[in-house]
This record gives sequence, structure tokens and C-alpha cells, in this order.
Amino acid sequence: MILLLGGTGYVGQAFVSELRQRQWEFRALSRHELDYTRFDVLLPLLRSVMPQFVINAAGYTGKPNVDACEQDKGGTIAGNLLLPQTIAQACSVAGVPWGHVSSGCCYAGAKIPTAEGWQAVKDLMSPAGRAVLATAPENIQGYAETDLPNFCFQDPPCSFYSGTKALAEAAISGLGSSYIWRMRIPFDEVDSPRNYLSKIQNYPRVYENVNSISHRRDFVRACLDLWERRAPFGTYNVTNPGFVSTHQVADLIQARLKLTRPLEYWSSDEEFYRLAAKTPRSNCVLDVSKLLATGVKLRPVMEALEDSLQHWQPAQPWNLTEP
Repeated sequence: MILLLGGTGYVGQAFVSELRQRQWEFRALSRHELDYTRFDVLLPLLRSVMPQFVINAAGYTGKPNVDACEQDKGGTIAGNLLLPQTIAQACSVAGVPWGHVSSGCCYAGAKIPTAEGWQAVKDLMSPAGRAVLATAPENIQGYAETDLPNFCFQDPPCSFYSGTKALAEAAISGLGSSYIWRMRIPFDEVDSPRNYLSKIQNYPRVYENVNSISHRRDFVRACLDLWERRAPFGTYNVTNPGFVSTHQVADLIQARLKLTRPLEYWSSDEEFYRLAAKTPRSNCVLDVSKLLATGVKLRPVMEALEDSLQHWQPAQPWNLTEP
């Protein structure tokens, strides 16, 4: 039996759907049912039911976006740092393997070739980054799991959200038998305030950058495949292979969904941060070679985007006022 924590959240719901489709026995535990944030509550439960595997899809992302984490630092610490440590300790003591949904937002930019070798560029919209993107995008190299985070408290500037996610990874890495699954900017075919494709359609203006992104269903399938294959425990970047610019995604949306209004862009970083965002945003490319080497398959990012837009399921109108 698999024990799922955070099953009502955006990513947790995708785990529920996939577990049901695979007909795997599982239990989605609600905090209303049991306060699993407490070690003295979670450990007895683990010892009692002895699940084969625990999935932590719970966390604090802030609503409508990570700017909210700057206003609720206590809640962000509790959900993104203390909770993973509690689960890690309880699973370690109980001898239960587990997987933690983390984020690649602890990185900024990507690596580009220079005369001295590969060099990290924190902003791919910088002249050096733009030059490689324009002339040789195949030379953009994503961050591997062995690369130290560079968008975190130890390597600022960063958002408070990203800082806590990086701290949690450092705190739980190597503790017991566990996976750390890094997601980036989730999307799929279902219109939702958490869906990247929905956000782009509803923002007053769009922020241009380059990113690795994760199809929500592809992500949870890859996570479960790692466990099913008994792949080595550790950290895995779980994004659809490749990377995309905001312009590429916006152009696909315009072409496939025939929007009635043009998508407008912020004229500069200065304008974006002065009028829209309250905290720095992570924009980065991740390397998924480690994941693919296990035999787990993920669709290329453009294929996943095309499929999502082809099967787009619009919801009732809703608006976002901030990115």
C-alpha cells in the first residue's frame, strides 16, 4: 500500500488519478483526518500500517503565486522545510522508503560554453544568454542534480519560496531511502489557475524567459516509474526533455486556441519587477539525463505542449492580476 500526503493539491490530485489508473492500492491521507505534520503522530501511523512507500505531495506554494510566501514566511517554512524533515525522520525511523515532490526553482539560468569551459549564466535573457539562444540553442546545457543550487539563500538573490525548497533538499538528502523529485512549472490540458498554459492566457502581460517545464501527468508517471523500477534513491530532475521560451509557448497557444486578444509582454525586467512581481523569479533549464538513464520515458517538451493544447479543456472564466 502507498501512503499519499497532500493528495488534494494540484500535484497530489494527479498522483491520485495515476494511482487509480494503475490500480495500485493507496491511501490519500488528509490533515483533517490526521495531522501528519507532527512526528509523534506520523511515526505511529507508519509503524501501524507499514506502507510500502510514502509520497509527499504537500507543500506551501503561495496563492496566487510565490509572492504570497514573502508575506507568510512562517507558513512557507512549516510547509516546505519543517514538513519534509518530519516525514524524512519518521520514514527513516520506520524503515519506509518515500518520495518528496520538490522543485527545480532553486536554480537560475543554465550553462553555456565558453573558452574556459561550461559557465553558469543566471539570466538567459542577458546578452551572453541571448547570443547562444539565437545562434546555437543546442549548446544550452541544463543544471544536473550534482550542480549546487544557485537561486537559494546561500546564493542570492532568490525568492523565500525557492530558499526554503533548497534548504529542505539539503536537510533530507541522504536521510533514509528517499527520492527527491524536482518539478518545474506544471502544465497540462486542464484549465486551472495553477496551469502554466492558463496563466499565460490570463496574465495582463507576459514575462519573457526560458525554462524547463513539467507536464503534470508525465511528472507523476515518471515519479511512480522510478519507484516501480526500484531505481536508485536520490534526487531527480523531472521535466519534459528540452526547454521553451515564453514566446514559443505563447505562439503555440495563439495558434492552437485562437485567442481573441493578443498576448502582450512586459517591456523589461525592470518594468516587470516594478509593477508586477514582488520577489525574484526562478527561470532555469534542467538536465534530465539522470532520469532518462534509468529507462523512465518522458515526452519531449514541445510534444507535451502540443498534446495539451490539442486536448485543451477550458474552465469557467477566471482572472490573474499578477504573474
